[in-house]
Amino acid sequence: MRGSRRGARRNASAMRMVGALLALYREAAGYTQRTLAEACVMSEEHIASVEQGRRPLKMDLAVQLDKFLNTGGALETAVENMPEVDLIPRWAEEYLDCEREAIAISSYENQVLPGQLQTEAYAQAVFRSRVPVFDEDEIERFVAMRIERQEILHRKVPPTTSFVIWEAVLHDHLGGKQVYVEQLRHLREYADLPGLALQVLPFGRTQHAGLNGPFVLLETPEHQRLAYTETQRGSQLIADPDEVAILTQKCAMLRTQALNPEDTRDLLDRLLGEQ
Repeated sequence: MRGSRRGARRNASAMRMVGALLALYREAAGYTQRTLAEACVMSEEHIASVEQGRRPLKMDLAVQLDKFLNTGGALETAVENMPEVDLIPRWAEEYLDCEREAIAISSYENQVLPGQLQTEAYAQAVFRSRVPVFDEDEIERFVAMRIERQEILHRKVPPTTSFVIWEAVLHDHLGGKQVYVEQLRHLREYADLPGLALQVLPFGRTQHAGLNGPFVLLETPEHQRLAYTETQRGSQLIADPDEVAILTQKCAMLRTQALNPEDTRDLLDRLLGEQ
């Protein structure tokens, strides 16, 4: 663990170095963060996060920026020589790639809110609850990656998404009262997004199809169906059709057992009214 943390610190320093390099070339080319973001069709926050070392510069974006800023390939070379740090297992990288490309995502959660629906402050509270603890550099990196994942919900053509959340998750105050209220408001806003179905599985049900824990279902552009599960002993990406079919059946049952999206919005309004 100690070696992993030293690696995390080295990688965080490298990210800040690459970010400073981007800022240097951007300013030399006469761009602000906003004008560069507009020219490259991305968010200003994305550019700012990279320059501040809070978000890694991906290779495809490095190549694009090299050409746009006429750097002679400096950013691509810097990214290519970033230190290798195994903070994200290979299977997790594969899952995140599938999630970015998915045309449909279905999720059931009974411990924390789905990552795509978390505020930055809530995500920080989640990672700070981890035992053994993460150091601050690791927390910053994981939070940045989690927030970056949420961009898929705001695409011009977002994936069809369905989230079922056990009501207990809505009553935890991770991070404190202010974080809790902000997170409730965030959920309520997302509940109105087109193509997104948010449902709460309330207390008191006599049947519960998700007692074995949280899971995610993905459908790729090629219409392959995958699943992802998390346990105390680790996590896994599942491609076996039989196992995916079982989780698909559980997901369908959970949707019938949960409040419908309209009643879920009413529940969120009541919880906000109590604050």
